[in-house]
Amino acid sequence: MHSRPLTVTFDAHDAALLARFWAGMLGREVVENAGGALLPGEENQLSLRFVPSRTEKVGLNRVHLHLTSADHAEQQHTVATALGLGAAHLDVGQLPEEEHIVLADPEGNEFCVIEPGNAFLAGCGLLGELACDGTREVGLFWSEALGWPLVWDQDQETAIQSPHGGTKVAWGGPPVAPKEVWNRQRFDLAPVGGDQQAEVDRLVSLGATRLEVGADGAVVLADPDGNEFCVRAN
Repeated sequence: MHSRPLTVTFDAHDAALLARFWAGMLGREVVENAGGALLPGEENQLSLRFVPSRTEKVGLNRVHLHLTSADHAEQQHTVATALGLGAAHLDVGQLPEEEHIVLADPEGNEFCVIEPGNAFLAGCGLLGELACDGTREVGLFWSEALGWPLVWDQDQETAIQSPHGGTKVAWGGPPVAPKEVWNRQRFDLAPVGGDQQAEVDRLVSLGATRLEVGADGAVVLADPDGNEFCVRAN
C-alpha cells in the first residue's frame, strides 16, 4: 500500500494572517496561490492550508494541533511566541494539574503546547499531533485511506502515523458530539498518479460517501463519521 501525504485545510476569515501566524509558530514559509496560502510540510510533517471563508466558528473544533516541547523552557518559549503573534490563553475545562497549555490562534482555533516528557509524541517533531474527535471506525478508515499504519488502537482510541514518522493523527473515541455544521478544518488529498476519479472510487470502496464537486473541481467526500474531506483535481 502506498503512503499518501496529508494536507489539513483551515477555513479562515483572514487566510493570509492565519498562515503567517502558523508559519511563525512552525518555522515554515508561506506559499501563496489563488486558492489561499499553503505551509508545505516535509515527508513526515503535515501540510497546512488556509483558505478564505465567511463561515463562523461554532463551538470547539473537531480537530486541533498539538505542539511538542523538549523541556519546560521550550514550552514557555513556544507559548510566549504564540502570544506575541496574536494567540490567547483558552479555558476548555483543563484541570489545574494538567501540564499542557491550551491556546487559541488569532481566529479562535484551539491548539495545545504539550508538556515535555510526553512519551506518545516523542520523536514526532514540533507539530507532534493532529488530535481529532472521532470513532475507532474513522481511525481505521483513514489508516487505509492514507496507507498510514495504526500506532495506537486501545479503548476505542486510535492513532496513525506516516511510515516516515512525524506528525501523528489521533481520534479520541466515543462519545463524539453530533455533527451539525460543515467542518471549518478538513483533510485534503492529492490523488497518487493524478487520477482523481480512481482515487474517489477507492475511497468510496473504503467507506466514504460522495457529497459534491466544488467550484475548483475538487470532489468533496465524507468519512464514516460524516467529516467532509476533498480529493483535489491535481
